[in-house]
Amino acid sequence: MHDLSATSAASSSGRVALPERVRSPWWVLGRRVLAAVSISVGTVVLVYLDRRGYIDGNDPTGRSRPHRLDLLHHRHAEHDRLRRHHPCRRARRLINAFVITPARVAFPGAADRDHPRRSLPPRGREMFRVARWRKNMGEHVVVVGYGTKGRSAIETLVNNGHDREAIIVVDPSPVAKEEAHRDGLAVITGDATRREVLRSARVQLATHVIITTDSDASNVLSTLTVRQLNPDAWIVAAVREQENVPLMRQSGANSVITSSDAVGRLLGLSSMSPMLGSVMEDLLTYGEGLEVAERDLLVSEVGKPPQSLPDQVIAVVRDEKVYRYFDPVVTLLARGDRLIVVRPAKELPRAPRPGTHGEDTSED
Repeated sequence: MHDLSATSAASSSGRVALPERVRSPWWVLGRRVLAAVSISVGTVVLVYLDRRGYIDGNDPTGRSRPHRLDLLHHRHAEHDRLRRHHPCRRARRLINAFVITPARVAFPGAADRDHPRRSLPPRGREMFRVARWRKNMGEHVVVVGYGTKGRSAIETLVNNGHDREAIIVVDPSPVAKEEAHRDGLAVITGDATRREVLRSARVQLATHVIITTDSDASNVLSTLTVRQLNPDAWIVAAVREQENVPLMRQSGANSVITSSDAVGRLLGLSSMSPMLGSVMEDLLTYGEGLEVAERDLLVSEVGKPPQSLPDQVIAVVRDEKVYRYFDPVVTLLARGDRLIVVRPAKELPRAPRPGTHGEDTSED
């Protein structure tokens, strides 16, 4: 019972976990050395300029001033019982309190090696990282569930130019958290059916939400909650059973993918026509052979029929509606149209990719 309750509490915590930054050891060493030198030089210069405001604590007359070599050891002098210099004027004490001491705390480990507990702890640094992450997060993508479907969806986004730092994973599993961190993704550990967890993912500021868990019931409830928190987000949800598609759409999903039916259709096509099955698999595989893509209409293509373009146009998006290429409404392409095309995944000399060479688009 204790383990179950602990797991339940962890799954609904909504705690942010950011991936560790992978940097070269030389970069880290150089950064620390530069910071240490900067702090030391700045401290020495500041104390030297204010040297008349310090006296030797071991001098009963109070007339002795710190030697130049003593200035180099100022940050350790406060803890040296054999020889100690301290500020004797109020202004110098304020400088020591609000400049010297914070400088020592700001550089963990090196600024105060004799007292490492006074350095900024790792947990504090992580809090600052999370706070900075929250401040910069907006217009991002939230992916609920980091299983096979979630990973594939994210890889597709990244391969098409989306920044990993603008993707947030929501999953209650510690294993999923580790895998997402290895892939350089931020993770919200928790149950995506709970409002506080989705708020931790800044879902109210997200442009897209992808819901990919293996439970249709959880997907429906997550979709409902996301839609309440963000009426404008584009929600793509997966369901296992076709009968749940209408319920998912009523819950607020803009697009619903039936995973079991899609796999079943691909299996059926591959058994009936192996070549057709291989082509369909090729279309769904990024980076090789053929790909399905959406692109802007170019200025040079305005007024032309879809069938005359270099790309194989299969649909036209006009006024937020999708028309098949043979629909009479899109007999001639107009400004503002977007094209759904089949084209080579990589540009070839015999098949250049329109729209990838800085051409003017019809929207411009």
